[in-house]
Amino acid sequence: MHPRQKGRRRSAKAKAKAKDAAASFPQPESRAGLLVTTELEKALAECKARVERIVRDCRANNRRFRDVEFDLENDRELCLFGLSKENRELRPWDVQRATKIFAKPSFFIDGADSNDIVQGRLGDCWFLSALSTMTTAKGLMEKFCVARDEQVGVYGWIFFRDSGWVTVIIDDLLYTTNPKFEELTSTEQGLYHRDKNLYNNSARQGAKSLYFARSEQEGETWVSLIEKAYAKLHGDYTAIDAGYSCEAIEDLTGGVSTFIPTKDILDSDLFWKEELLLATKDRLFGCGFDTLDSTRSGNEDRTVNGLIGGHAYSVLRAVEYNGKRFVVLRNPWGDSEWTGRWSDGSKEWTEKWLPAMKVLQHTFGDDGEFVMEYSDFLDNFDLVERTLLFDETWIMANQWLQVTARPPTAAWSYGDVSFTISIPAPTKAIIVLSKLDERYFSDISGNSCWTFDFALFKKGETELIAQSTLARFYLRSVNLEAQLEKGEYVVHVRLDRAVNDEVQVYHSGNTNTRKFARVQAERAKSQSIASNHRPSAPLQVVPLPLNVLAGQNVTEVETKATEVEKKLKAAEALEKKAQGTEEADKANKDGGVGEDQSTSKDVPAPVLTEEPEQEQSVSANVQPPRRTRAGQRKSSVAADVDEDWVENHDEVDLDDLPASLADEDLGFNSAVAVLTPPLPPIPLGEAMPYSEAHSDHDADDAGSELGSGYDNDTVVLGLRVYTHKEAPAVVGGQLRQGVKARFGAFMDAGL
Repeated sequence: MHPRQKGRRRSAKAKAKAKDAAASFPQPESRAGLLVTTELEKALAECKARVERIVRDCRANNRRFRDVEFDLENDRELCLFGLSKENRELRPWDVQRATKIFAKPSFFIDGADSNDIVQGRLGDCWFLSALSTMTTAKGLMEKFCVARDEQVGVYGWIFFRDSGWVTVIIDDLLYTTNPKFEELTSTEQGLYHRDKNLYNNSARQGAKSLYFARSEQEGETWVSLIEKAYAKLHGDYTAIDAGYSCEAIEDLTGGVSTFIPTKDILDSDLFWKEELLLATKDRLFGCGFDTLDSTRSGNEDRTVNGLIGGHAYSVLRAVEYNGKRFVVLRNPWGDSEWTGRWSDGSKEWTEKWLPAMKVLQHTFGDDGEFVMEYSDFLDNFDLVERTLLFDETWIMANQWLQVTARPPTAAWSYGDVSFTISIPAPTKAIIVLSKLDERYFSDISGNSCWTFDFALFKKGETELIAQSTLARFYLRSVNLEAQLEKGEYVVHVRLDRAVNDEVQVYHSGNTNTRKFARVQAERAKSQSIASNHRPSAPLQVVPLPLNVLAGQNVTEVETKATEVEKKLKAAEALEKKAQGTEEADKANKDGGVGEDQSTSKDVPAPVLTEEPEQEQSVSANVQPPRRTRAGQRKSSVAADVDEDWVENHDEVDLDDLPASLADEDLGFNSAVAVLTPPLPPIPLGEAMPYSEAHSDHDADDAGSELGSGYDNDTVVLGLRVYTHKEAPAVVGGQLRQGVKARFGAFMDAGL
């Protein structure tokens, strides 16, 4: 089970109230035909503009930049830790600016190099290994620190998350290992002859005074600063403890990663020629093996010829020389190397083979870099992580849905969600199914640890084209590569999960309230990517971005939001009317399915369970309302709109609203619709509102437990389809309708 997955089970009462909504969802226009490199260039320009504005402001006020959103000095607890109050082992002593730590700081010294990277006191070897791997592709690392002013102390980065690029701005404040001179004991001060300057110069300056990752080159700052930016992206430093290197490379490059177990490689010669030899060209590699079981040996620190289990290594390059195949790797610790054949100084390095050093670009030294023969590489590492990189010839389309799965005890099966792909011309395609990057809000992501895979069919045909490969459970994404012809395709997803009952349920009453608010808001923003997202949260749950308010006062914004809300409510009422009309027409066309009617003679009629009117499914061909009034359930969105007005209108005119809305004051706690950032969705398996689940007398004890929105039966899944730009894909999504038919009926319907 993935260690970061935490949450709680939904109550039996809430499950009884839950109801699935069914719909088909067209691809949002904003996610169609995204040129991979074009979107990157847009993100670079936006980040650069933000940094330039900060620099102007700081210079005008004679101030260095301080990032109030991630202030290591004044917000220590929020920057270091998540919601849990346990296992808080990180204890940096102080915070200093890079310009104070180094006499002559420089972001890069002779560019980014794998030998620059030295791990600190955080278990983020996976991330640092990704950095080492990326440095092997010339100029790649330099591209993602978009803009900086080292004197002002501002640095702008971009990272890829879920389906787009995210800008992260940080200052140059860094955690350090040693306290101020005055905080030392008398004995400790005596070690420095009670000389404060001597202590500061020897213990509080230089790379070794840094608490987290650092560069091996004195004065170089890029390693520490990108680690800080990555921690901010995910909320805190603890959030980036443990992970897979290839996921970090995806975040840094926007690439697509695949896990390849070495024992599953069919033809090692082909893997060498068509995979490893392309390292740093259009793909990057990492590797590792599981932690050794110490039950029998009792030795928890045992290594395999110097290699460490549960650790991430970078593949720097693959080289053929004099009939032998070599792989050059690196340990992000900056030491602890391979001690087997072809290790530094080993007997294999005879005079005959010393010229290979130049070809391998390798030198002896305890720097974490080492050489292995290809056969030893395959024998000692269990897993190879490969990330494909995209150039300007690729284009991407994507579709995200919040999916309600069947109960944990249900059969492992397809049928909860499908996607459709339209391909206009023959193309190579890379299809990626992923869940949200939950690292920021993993503490409130529920107690279900999800595994998924998918199968690809040509629409209307029963022969399987391809299936994703599932090398490990509980991964963030799976994918497949296929050559597709022009046409329509269907992707069927299979969901599986493990349920972790030993979880901590967090709410505003049992953790840092400010931290909880930020985590909850980040989850809300992330979940809003789903096409079936229904923003229903009040303003206090999610932050209003400044650009929404820019140039207007609060009253002006509120007035506009109220008018938009009224129009949306009227539109939802009309959509409900249209939906009912469509269903009636369909029933008449098919002859109806009533108490005394059956379906075709060839297909047994599904046995349906009658449902209350307010919980009926949404039509499979109509996109449901995207917005509801704050605090209301979706079934009652338009309950207070005049029926006569609905009957006589087919479109909304803001000047001709129904009487029930014309003078209504929705209040500032209403959803602000188009003015807000995307808000959190109502789960498809909808949790009971807090007021129904708890009585007034226990509200104080529960805090905001349900308000935190734990839902263990839903997961947000996205399908990204990469094709050549001459063949932009269109991706749609479909959800299970919740029709309770017998197994035999579904079998007959499909076959």
